[in-house]
Amino acid sequence: MAQLELNGVIQRYGRHTVVDGVDFSLAAGQIACLLGPSGCGKTTLLRCIAGFEEIADGEISLHGAVVSRAGQRVAPEKRRIGMVFQDYALFPHLTVEQNVAFGLGRRPAEDIHLRVRQLLATVGLAGQGEKFPHELSGGQQQRVALARALAPRPELILLDEPFSNLDVGLRERLSVEVREILKREGSTAIMVTHDQHEAFAMADEIGVMYQGRIQQWDVPYNLYHRPANRFVADFIGQGVLVSGTVGDHNSVAMELGTLISDTPVECNETCSNCDNGCRVDILLRPDDIVHDDASEVKAEVLHKAFRGADILYTLRLGSGTEVLSLVPSHHNHALGEKIGIRLDADHVIAFKKHEECDDPQCEIRLEQVEKPIAWHGELVR
Repeated sequence: MAQLELNGVIQRYGRHTVVDGVDFSLAAGQIACLLGPSGCGKTTLLRCIAGFEEIADGEISLHGAVVSRAGQRVAPEKRRIGMVFQDYALFPHLTVEQNVAFGLGRRPAEDIHLRVRQLLATVGLAGQGEKFPHELSGGQQQRVALARALAPRPELILLDEPFSNLDVGLRERLSVEVREILKREGSTAIMVTHDQHEAFAMADEIGVMYQGRIQQWDVPYNLYHRPANRFVADFIGQGVLVSGTVGDHNSVAMELGTLISDTPVECNETCSNCDNGCRVDILLRPDDIVHDDASEVKAEVLHKAFRGADILYTLRLGSGTEVLSLVPSHHNHALGEKIGIRLDADHVIAFKKHEECDDPQCEIRLEQVEKPIAWHGELVR
């Protein structure tokens, strides 16, 4: 049985729909993330799960029991949910130990003391129990907030952008540590963030949201290599769309070479045919473009971003098309220099060009996203 299940959840403010028919389930012990740009509805959805917001339609269930439906809502304090807020929300007049013990109620003092000491050790704050929140760093305060949420052993932990107030280095390190803590405790958790690096570090599964809908619910690897539509392809990672043409024997030719597909190239649901001569846009990530001095394909260096071990190059092909390439930093090329590159692509994703489709439904509106043509292929050299 799923620990958390959402079926057709809709939430509105007046006539404005913020969450639009969301479905997903989360198994016990799993960590999920709601990822998306500001205003996509992810925080509102988290508040609906917590019980802070009513829903207009659909159902939210915890461990098989419905806790929210239209006109019916179980109070937040009765849902056995722990919450970690963006601003920590620690009580400044209480010590660390008292903050962690706050949600343990009227249990025997010995049991409370044992649980608090155990959690402080788990979050790396053993011996810090007598300090007050203002005496701790931001990262330590976040650990206290997490320990307080874990103390009553809730059925679900909700984390609302918990690392947004921390610097980048601490944010990445703490996200890994928090994942390890949640896994040790066997907790089920959902985090909200707009930072994909946090989501990748924390989550077993990620739901990418846009305009109130889950565009793709998947593991991080599939979100990056097999995006469900153009929005996910653009939002997750870096990449560019390069024009190609479908040919014989499941091939797709483009400026960088010809890809051979293992299966026939299939079009999305709107455009039903993708025969020879059909033009497509192929998604290429920076790691798909490899520096190779021996390659006949040359590209001009337009921009470069030094990243320590790597340099991210923006390159211009002969046609004027720009691509990205992640190259080891000892290959330090000057702006304007032409370098050899080759395609080393796997898990290729392509989208049919809109002008190739005669169906008027192919016209793109802001609220629409397009599904990809997907295949696994190799480059013919």
